Amino acid sequence: MRAIVLHEFGPAGNLTYETWPDPVAGPGQVRIAVRAAGVHFVETVMRRGDASDMAPPLPELPSVFGGEVAGVVDAVGPGVDPAWIGRPVVTPRSEPGGYAELAVAELAKLHEVPDGLGFEAAVTMVMTGATAMGLLDVARLTADDVVLVTSAAGGIGRLVVQYATGLGATVIGAAGGDGKVEDVWALGADLAVDYNKPGWTDLVRERLDGRRVTVVLDGVGGEKSAAAFELIGEGGRYVVIGWSSQEGFEPDAGLVEERGITVANALLELIGQPEDGPGRERRALEAATKGELVPAVQTFPLADAARAHAAMERRETTGKVVLVPERP
Repeated sequence: MRAIVLHEFGPAGNLTYETWPDPVAGPGQVRIAVRAAGVHFVETVMRRGDASDMAPPLPELPSVFGGEVAGVVDAVGPGVDPAWIGRPVVTPRSEPGGYAELAVAELAKLHEVPDGLGFEAAVTMVMTGATAMGLLDVARLTADDVVLVTSAAGGIGRLVVQYATGLGATVIGAAGGDGKVEDVWALGADLAVDYNKPGWTDLVRERLDGRRVTVVLDGVGGEKSAAAFELIGEGGRYVVIGWSSQEGFEPDAGLVEERGITVANALLELIGQPEDGPGRERRALEAATKGELVPAVQTFPLADAARAHAAMERRETTGKVVLVPERP
C-alpha cells in the first residue's frame, strides 16, 4: 500500500509518500480500505518532535501518523464475522496510522457509518466531533449564556458555535482573517470578529452594550486568550478547549478569585475520562446524521499530507483537515 511515513522529526517536508507493508488484521480486528483519514493539529507538533504535556508521547520512527479513519472493511481477522466485509465503518483508533491506504482497527472500536453520512463527515465527527461533545459537557452551556468562542473557524470551534447557537445562547465567534470571520457569521453567530485586528474586544463590548461574557470557550491560547479572559463578567467560566497558537495562557489567580470565575481545562478532563469516549463518538455521529451539527471539512490528497501539515501550521485551513487516498 501507499502511506505517509515520517523517518525523521522536523518540518512538514519530512512527511514522505511511499510504499509501506500492507497491515494484516489480527484476532478481533478488521482491515479497512481507507476513504478518509483525519489530521490533528497536535500531529504537527509531534512531527516536529516537540514534547508537550498536551500532546501524546512521540512515536518511534519510522512512523505512520494518524488514527481516525473511515472506509470500507476489506478483510477480517480470526474470530470476526466475515459479514463485516464490505461495510462502511469509522474508528478513532487505527494501526499503523490513518495516513495510509489501508489500516487495521479493533472490532470493539468500530462504528458503522450511518446512512446518509459521508466518509469525510464521519471521520470528522468520530474524533473532533466527539471531542467537541465532551468539551461542551464540561462547559454546561445554557440559553442564558453569552458565549465567546476563540478559534471559532476551526474544526472544534465551528461545532461549538453551532451547538451554542442551537441552544439559543448569545454567541460571539473570534477567528483570524476575513474569510474565517465570514465563515463564523455563516454559522449563525450573533457576532463574528477578527482577533488578529487591534480593538476586537472593543467591538465585543460595544455589541454587548453592557452585558458581559458569561463563558469563554478558548481554543487558541496566548495573548488572544488573555484578551478574551478580560471580557468575562463576575461568576463567569473560562474553559480551555484547545491551544491552536501553541502559546500558553494562565489566568491571573487574583482576578479569578476577585471575579468568582470558574476555570476548567476541558481537554485535560476528557483525557481523564477515556471510558466515556465511545458514547461521545456515537452522540457526535448521530448529531451529524440528524443535521444538528454540520462539520466543515477541508480535504487534501493523501499524497499531499506534507502540504496539509504546512497549511495547518500557517493557520490557512478551515474546519477539519482530512486526507483522501486516491481511489484505484
